[in-house]
Amino acid sequence: MSGAILVIDDEPNIRRMLAGLLQAEGYRVTSAPDGHAGLAELENDEADVVLLDLVLPGDDGITILGRIVQRYPALPVVMMSGRATLGDAVQATKLGAFHFIEKPLSPDAVLLTVNSAIALRRARDRTSALVAELNPSTRLVGSSAAIQGIRDLVSTVGPTDARVLITGESGTGKELVAGALHAASRRADAPFIRVNSAAIPRELIESEMFGHEKGAFTGAHQSRRGKLELASSGTLFLDEVADLSGEAQAKLLRAIETGEYQRVGGNRMQRVDVRVLAATNRDLRAAVQSGNFRDDLFYRLNVVPIQVPPLRDRLGDLTELVSHFLQRYHDRTGAAAPVMTESALAALRMYHWPGNVRELANLCERLIILHPAQQISEREIRRLLPDLREDVADARAFHERLDEYERSLILQALEASKGSVSDAARQLNTDRPNLYRRMRRLGIDR
Repeated sequence: MSGAILVIDDEPNIRRMLAGLLQAEGYRVTSAPDGHAGLAELENDEADVVLLDLVLPGDDGITILGRIVQRYPALPVVMMSGRATLGDAVQATKLGAFHFIEKPLSPDAVLLTVNSAIALRRARDRTSALVAELNPSTRLVGSSAAIQGIRDLVSTVGPTDARVLITGESGTGKELVAGALHAASRRADAPFIRVNSAAIPRELIESEMFGHEKGAFTGAHQSRRGKLELASSGTLFLDEVADLSGEAQAKLLRAIETGEYQRVGGNRMQRVDVRVLAATNRDLRAAVQSGNFRDDLFYRLNVVPIQVPPLRDRLGDLTELVSHFLQRYHDRTGAAAPVMTESALAALRMYHWPGNVRELANLCERLIILHPAQQISEREIRRLLPDLREDVADARAFHERLDEYERSLILQALEASKGSVSDAARQLNTDRPNLYRRMRRLGIDR
């Protein structure tokens, strides 16, 4: 068994006995003689379970329990006392104590209680992780005009029930935009259900979306609710909507128009109240023209279009994105994030990013795994991006030409102003400090 246990008790013998007992079972044990010291221990290193004495010097155990539960709601606290009354036990339970054990302590009772508390903590952690996985992320990272424009659209369209068609290359973050729209809507507390039309076999997509009745097809041993029904009162996000079969398109159109649909193999109409968001990396207008996508469904879905730009068109956001992805992976795993040098960031900006933001997220995860807490330079970036060399060379050549042109303009302005930086700055429509910075960067001596 593994886990971290904090013992808060003013009796040294109790602390030593519990430490010996629990360490023998594989637990890591820290201890504190009073409540304030115990809270300080939790600030330094949060435990998996706290064993808390009821009677302590200073603030009593009930007071400390209230503070622990408020700050660390997922942390199980086991109360201990040899003088507890029924009222104490009831109050502790109401405040959120996991269990109450009496002194003198029985080793078997302590181990059984701690093992159960550890199991509860693990279950709470798994539940939190599952909720985080199921709930869509809503943070649109970046300060570029393109991302700010999408934020403005989300704040305007999100609170409505308008259907939105989100387009963009693969990996640009279309699902993130859908999650932000859901979070901004009156349905934010209801389910957000995603259907990846490209990942489901075409013969099963109708069953996946609309559900099926028992015996509807081979293997349908029981009735099953579809994603549309699961999303009732919430949001249904149709990712890769261009991959829907013709039959699924027809049923989806009916559901949008009437709020009704039938399960596969069923003959009873189901009613549903759901907002539909759709996304695709294909040209749906071309699909309509070629007859592969229904024009009436296209117009139903395309009430408000949102185009998500590729990463190469928003490279000004790259530094923020890198910081976000490194921090997110650190929060998930505890791994120490590497430090990105300016040369590394500059190299990343010169890459063409065919996989867009998803590729950048994967690269950041690779960096934190291979180079934890290390400094990342352009050399490490080159190793991970084999196509970078030519891109960097081309970009450097381009920047060198820009520098030559800028140097020429500044030298001409200085010559015309007989060396006066103030006059040259006015000619170039800039201020003197900015011109000085540019001169230093370009190696120009006044």
